[in-house]
Amino acid sequence: MNAPDKPLWAASPAAGQSVPHESAAAQVAGAARYIDDLLEPQGLLHAAPITSPVAHGRLQGIDASAALATPGVVRVVLAADIPGDPILAAFAHDEPILARDTVQHLGQVVGLVVARSAQQARRAARAVKVLVQALPPVLDVRTAHAQASYVLPPVTVARGDAAGALARAPQRVSGSVEMGGQEHFYLEGQVALALPQEQDQWVVHSSTQHPGEVQHWVAHALAIPSAAVRVECRRMGGGFGGKETQAGHVAVWAALAAHVVGAPVKLRLEREDDFRITGKRHPFVVDYEAGFDAAGRLCGLQVVMLVNCGFSADLSGPVADRAVFHCDNAYHLADVRIESYRCKTHMQSHTAFRGFGGPQGMVVIETIMGEIARHLGLDALAVRRANLYGPAPRNVTHYQMEVEDNILHPLLSELEHSSAYQSRRQQIDVWNAAHPTLKRGLAITPVKFGISFTATLFNQAGALVHVYTDGSVQVNHGGTEMGQGLNTKVAQIVADELGVGLGQVKVTAADTSKVPNASATAASAGTDLNGRAAQFAARNVRDNLAAFVSGQDACGAGAVRFEGGQIISPSRSRAFAEVVRDAYANRIQLWSDGFYRTPKIHYDKTTLTGRPFFYFAYGAACTEVAIDTLTGEARVLAVDILHDVGRSINPALDVGQIEGGFVQGMGWLTTEELVWSADGRLASFGPSTYKIPTAADVPEHLVVKLWPEANREETVFRSKAVGEPPFMLAISVLEALRDAVARARRHAGHASTSVHLDAPATPERVVQALQRS
Repeated sequence: MNAPDKPLWAASPAAGQSVPHESAAAQVAGAARYIDDLLEPQGLLHAAPITSPVAHGRLQGIDASAALATPGVVRVVLAADIPGDPILAAFAHDEPILARDTVQHLGQVVGLVVARSAQQARRAARAVKVLVQALPPVLDVRTAHAQASYVLPPVTVARGDAAGALARAPQRVSGSVEMGGQEHFYLEGQVALALPQEQDQWVVHSSTQHPGEVQHWVAHALAIPSAAVRVECRRMGGGFGGKETQAGHVAVWAALAAHVVGAPVKLRLEREDDFRITGKRHPFVVDYEAGFDAAGRLCGLQVVMLVNCGFSADLSGPVADRAVFHCDNAYHLADVRIESYRCKTHMQSHTAFRGFGGPQGMVVIETIMGEIARHLGLDALAVRRANLYGPAPRNVTHYQMEVEDNILHPLLSELEHSSAYQSRRQQIDVWNAAHPTLKRGLAITPVKFGISFTATLFNQAGALVHVYTDGSVQVNHGGTEMGQGLNTKVAQIVADELGVGLGQVKVTAADTSKVPNASATAASAGTDLNGRAAQFAARNVRDNLAAFVSGQDACGAGAVRFEGGQIISPSRSRAFAEVVRDAYANRIQLWSDGFYRTPKIHYDKTTLTGRPFFYFAYGAACTEVAIDTLTGEARVLAVDILHDVGRSINPALDVGQIEGGFVQGMGWLTTEELVWSADGRLASFGPSTYKIPTAADVPEHLVVKLWPEANREETVFRSKAVGEPPFMLAISVLEALRDAVARARRHAGHASTSVHLDAPATPERVVQALQRS
């Protein structure tokens, strides 16, 4: 990205420009502080978790004598030391802060060791003997489903007569698809620093996407009011959903330890502990049956989703709901029945991850589209196009939301043309005929992703804007910065609202003492919510200044303009800072709050019907891959992306999110395999055994273009969310791999056109798909 032509203090419109991330220079220089970089207070102690050695059993006792004899150890903290509710303040109220009577996954935290150094605490924690009477664990969803073992009740969404439509359908396919979980692998692991204050008050520095929830959880555990706890987060080193709820556990453990020993405590999980303690993306097993006509258009669909939730509910309800919502992806489902079972297993409690169930739902329908195309001998793009949402009556989702902003048809057509999809299909036919061992595949898949929290109450945000007498501006909002550029976009929005240079605007750390009850920075809604709230706060200050100037210059307030660092009335132009100083001298309010609630949305969580989303974000990707039919090794050769971000506030940040989301999705679907042993032990717990994509996995040809149309809904700057939707563009990789496998199977003379390739599509699974009869 080229540096801006003008310095950041220059007073030109900021929104719509590719200005650098607000922390970029500090991060490159090593000056950007994360929780572990904060100055450690005098008397700081360190905590480490004591974890269960088995996946399921009765907790019979804890022998901490060896740990207490370890040099540097101050105290061992157990469930009996909790002054408040021993159950976390999650909505389902089903997860203990520290295990008490039973343990329900290998790695569940049963206690804490507090010592004078992190190394001493960890060494002592490993010396604790956790005495457990082992019980048989449930480790797969089919067993859990057979036993009716659920963390939440099952949910069914139906429209029309799916069974009847299937019976009448000219042709049918059926099958199953499995999708593995995914480790968040944030660069900065889970960490919290708990600082006791006077009069039973607390400051907690937490690497969290949801400071308000951390505040609530800590207060609940310590039996104190929420107002007595202040949680601050300047930035995270990545989150991806893994710090939406599960940062709360670490903060509660740190605060509990600090309460017991009466001193500041830091808890930073080692990477191996982070893997074994925290939840992942939800693994899914899905059975389906689809009926369709000769053109590949769906006539009827039945889907049964078995969701691996782990041992507690966490966010499994809304994750599973969003999978149901996105089981259509871009396609109209007329007669459909979707059953969702939220299965309890003796694993970590799985949690939010970028896409939040949407990717799993979309993989299901894209699998079906590919199978239909192969069954009929048609181009898969033609089948996808035949099933797209369109004009009425094909414009209403299976959950009764009208699709009002559909750009799928022109967007797909543009990508088909710009990627030379049709000619490349022919070229791949020729190439494959000349290469008996290596085979290539190609696929285009669309994305339609709903933007808003499905829990309607979270679709609100607050912000504060302070203008100081030198003309500088400070902004605080309820969102959190995790590298995605939220604070940069908010600063751009506020700068333009006040007509000042971007360099005059500073965004401060998320802080529960400034904006209370803020929602998590999640659901791709960070800018939509917090940017709008900050814009409204800045607008209030601007209106105060406009009214002041209009009184001085005898004009209407609407005639006063804010641009180029100047405040301009019909009679004169003055510098922003000059007017601010004058306004202060005349006792004009120079700060304001702003509040925003997302309009139009409504949702019945008992029937899963309504309008849960404000709008949809769209996109499509064309991916070409090659596979080695002898080893199953695969490589992504080329990717072309056309993505809808509305009117981009910061194109460079948006393109970065699209590229990063795609590569992360590619990792989930190809190389990132979580492996549990028969006794429930996670065997892939670090970079040596769990393979996230590297720079070497990114194809040389990765072209990202932005769809030129503004958001049709009235969002801030008419932009669209960009955090999660690009992740699902990577489904084109899985479909391209299936295309390559199908081409190889045809070349080898297999009679069956079906391709069964689960995710992640590791070399072993590719070979199995090639050889399956």
